[in-house]
Amino acid sequence: MLLLLFHLGDERYAIDSTKVVEIIPQVQLRKLYQAPKYVVGVFNYRSKIVPAIDLCYLIGDYPCRHCLSTRIIIVNYPLPDGTTRYLGLMAERVTDTLYKSEREWIPTEVTAEVAAYLGEMIPEKDGMIQRLRVDKLLSDSQRTWLLPENRSQ
Repeated sequence: MLLLLFHLGDERYAIDSTKVVEIIPQVQLRKLYQAPKYVVGVFNYRSKIVPAIDLCYLIGDYPCRHCLSTRIIIVNYPLPDGTTRYLGLMAERVTDTLYKSEREWIPTEVTAEVAAYLGEMIPEKDGMIQRLRVDKLLSDSQRTWLLPENRSQ
């Protein structure tokens, strides 16, 4: 499986590349007032208004640093009705890919219902890489608010 690697602070994470639509540089975001801190705004992507989530805020409660390697990862987020919607994920140091087989992932043995999106880990010589499960990134209420169903992509 080909993985897209990125950082949140000093920690490394990976997303299955089949979930990734495109990686874009930081763009002008329209702020959504009254939104949670991790929702950094919306942007126009191919004539669609797409919400963007700051993964540093969502996972670590601090904003992503604005560096040249900070990017927005556009993913296809699955909805319960079987359709998908674009979702932008802001992350730091989005610069590498890595190929690992499914059998190399090691369960964390830690269950976190509030962070179901944090999956298994792969030990590497320079630290651990944790899988980010895109399909579990948003709770039902977060998904309903950010990505309402019945809108064509």
